[in-house]
Amino acid sequence: MGMNPPIKNLFADMPDPAGGEQMQILAQSGHVRVERIVSYGQASPPGFWYDQETEEWVVLIQGTASLQFADGDPIRLVAGDHLLIPVHSRHRVTWTSNDAVWLAVHGSELSAR
Repeated sequence: MGMNPPIKNLFADMPDPAGGEQMQILAQSGHVRVERIVSYGQASPPGFWYDQETEEWVVLIQGTASLQFADGDPIRLVAGDHLLIPVHSRHRVTWTSNDAVWLAVHGSELSAR
């Protein structure tokens, strides 16, 4: 009989809010990386845009947030909302609630279903 893999909880070991937004890699293999992102009311700095080399599928697990793409208006997200951000799709976080928790999957050739 084998041993079960360890169970971990996405909401355990939350970082101290004083440290600002925190990203933690939960799993990775080859060209895929899974991250937990904890936001305490953070936003991207003025004029800053993410411009990533891989797709990013992101889901807001808890809280509320707003993202803006370079060619569009801000979009509001609530817990459970998810989207696939294409390669080099310039975007930024315009605001988050003080309890926002995200799960992000970065990888090549991801496709939304």
